[in-house]
Amino acid sequence: MQLFAFADSARDRGDFATAEAAYRALAADPNLQLRSEARFRLALMLANQLHKLRDGAIELRKILDENPKAARVRLELARIDALLGHVNAAGRELRAAQAAGLPPDVATAVRFYAQALDARRPVGGSLEVALAPDSNVNRATASSTLGTVIGNFTLSKDAQVRSGLGASVRGQGFARLPVAGKVNLIGRLSGSANIYRSTEFDDLIVAPQLGPEVMLGQGRLSLAAGLAWRWYGAVPYTLALTASADWLHPLGKRAQVRLGAGYASIDNRRNDLESGNAWSLSAGVDRAFSARFGGGLQVSGSRQTAKDAGYATVGGGINAYVFREIGKTTIALNASYSHLEADNRLFLFVDRRIDNNYSIGLNGTFRQIRVGAIVPIVRFRFERNASTVQLYDYRRFAGEIGVATAF
Repeated sequence: MQLFAFADSARDRGDFATAEAAYRALAADPNLQLRSEARFRLALMLANQLHKLRDGAIELRKILDENPKAARVRLELARIDALLGHVNAAGRELRAAQAAGLPPDVATAVRFYAQALDARRPVGGSLEVALAPDSNVNRATASSTLGTVIGNFTLSKDAQVRSGLGASVRGQGFARLPVAGKVNLIGRLSGSANIYRSTEFDDLIVAPQLGPEVMLGQGRLSLAAGLAWRWYGAVPYTLALTASADWLHPLGKRAQVRLGAGYASIDNRRNDLESGNAWSLSAGVDRAFSARFGGGLQVSGSRQTAKDAGYATVGGGINAYVFREIGKTTIALNASYSHLEADNRLFLFVDRRIDNNYSIGLNGTFRQIRVGAIVPIVRFRFERNASTVQLYDYRRFAGEIGVATAF
């Protein structure tokens, strides 16, 4: 087609503005094959020659919204995700490409990309901002009284369930420095804030981490140590020294396995009897069932010590999720169950704490309303914590309506 030749010629001689205008004109063609090809060539030019990786990824995602079985497009999107530092997203696209079915030459390219995910962007991050209505902002009991060994206490309003409309902000940034061969040094800064009209329920967390990332064959081992500060009600709540190890490895053509271990030494600034050490272990698997459908399962265990055995706990849980792309919308459903037991009962309580927690969540990402790299997100979550101690027994329904972006 003459317009394709015109656009390619402008691109090859470095006239990228003319080439982009021509490609975008072709991308408006009613023929799916023609507009997909135009977007694909535009994406490659944006990413490879203009170094606009995020803009290139947006064009590739538009193609996949209309044609999810375009394996070559998924491979390019995986490559760009890797360069942007979005390693998990890159792996997900590779698994989806394999699930769609690949000819032998493309399968070879997949193996190449899978082994080359260490060629990543040196800096990057993500940010989410949302309105967050919550039926139980303080995760408190609905009861007005609390049974103890010396009789029933009347709970203050602040200790009972409180609803509210707040703002939720989550973000993370990273910087990656190659140090030797397949070893990178990664610094991360993550944080979250749930802010309400009444500051007594504000919850803020800041957590910097630093550690090496090592490529081991097709797998990746990440080690990190850092700090985590938490403020609740606008005053210091906990300070933790943290360490973690995470291992990610492909499992066949469509799946990956994840193993994790964590440690934290926690100093509780509100109640020193809750200070102690926490350990956690987890194992999970993610799998693509088709080009637009996938899911995963994770099991975990935890142990926390405390100066008072009533606050020391041991627990475990299971979490499962599935996601489905429907046109330009991605829907994800997740469900989890966890069990927690305290070592001993607290002095005032009649029973030792035993919790069974159930939760289910539904998330939606709506790319059809995209503004640049910013996309709307909607989340709903129901949580039920059934506890032998009335103070910890609660129900909660929460939502988030906002936007997310990567940079």
